[in-house]
Amino acid sequence: MRDTRESRLLLVLLIAIAFALITVDIRGGQESPVDGARQAASAVFGPVENGVAAAVDPIGNAIGAVRDSGERHTRIAALEQENAQLKAELGSDDRNRNRLRELDSMLKTAGAGQYGIKGAQVIAIGAAQGFSWTVTIDVGARDGITRDMTVLNGSGLVGRVTTVGPSTATVLLANDPDFTVGTRMEKSDELGFATGQGDRPLLVQLLNGKAKVKPGDRLVTFGSSGDKPFVPGVPVGEVVRVDPAGGGLTRNIYVRPYVGFTKLDIVGVVVQAPRSDPRDAVLPQKPKPAPTVTVTVTPPPPDGQQAADGQQPNTAQQGQNQQNQQSRDQGDATP
Repeated sequence: MRDTRESRLLLVLLIAIAFALITVDIRGGQESPVDGARQAASAVFGPVENGVAAAVDPIGNAIGAVRDSGERHTRIAALEQENAQLKAELGSDDRNRNRLRELDSMLKTAGAGQYGIKGAQVIAIGAAQGFSWTVTIDVGARDGITRDMTVLNGSGLVGRVTTVGPSTATVLLANDPDFTVGTRMEKSDELGFATGQGDRPLLVQLLNGKAKVKPGDRLVTFGSSGDKPFVPGVPVGEVVRVDPAGGGLTRNIYVRPYVGFTKLDIVGVVVQAPRSDPRDAVLPQKPKPAPTVTVTVTPPPPDGQQAADGQQPNTAQQGQNQQNQQSRDQGDATP
């Protein structure tokens, strides 16, 4: 395209339309007028993402695909390929072991909370929602996934489903600024609302401005009406900072989430809520403090004390004993 006045006007117009659509989408939230278009895009591109993920998932698939060796370098190329395959196999084993650990941890979390889950894998980062913290997972409507389902992993709350395609779904992560979830403090049951802050700790606004909170206290999800979008009892995070109480109706605290949002892989979508609130049962047990070792030092007995308990007698007593022994020896020697 030639650089003309008309082409520049067309570029400016397209940029303006793009920003307008983004603004309408953000302000519309769940009722966004472009949600239909987003679902259509998910239906079109979802299988492509699945295919790409399946193609690149085995680490060694692409190794050795592009090689241009002459006859002189045939042996070198073969050795390089063998070495690359061995490294790929080792890397694949490590990854598989890590996935098994994640899956085992997630199943334990689901079992503790009595959640019915559908396992999924993260196949893409950042869906069509622009600058939001989102991921795409490889399950969709065909797997029974619907909008506003809770997503978790072995560590705790991951997010909620926002868009569903036939074979994929988009998950809004809990650290997104547009994400809000009701929380409940462990033991004290103080209620609040947690909001994402990107790569910073979650901001939780407690409803009780005089609530007693300290770093290290833990939170779980409070749950929603009809268990959508959130089921109760899912671990959220641990308090790292508490704003001073200012006499207001609410109080702000800052919570480090249990989930590492930058390294998501295996997740579970809650397709069946628990029959009863698991309360704090899903939270991991706190580590027991190490026992304190006490060393007792016994002082030596004072000088002059008798050795009735087996201790050495003093010098004066030893001298008297020696004199008595000498007298007995002289008496035995007298004819």
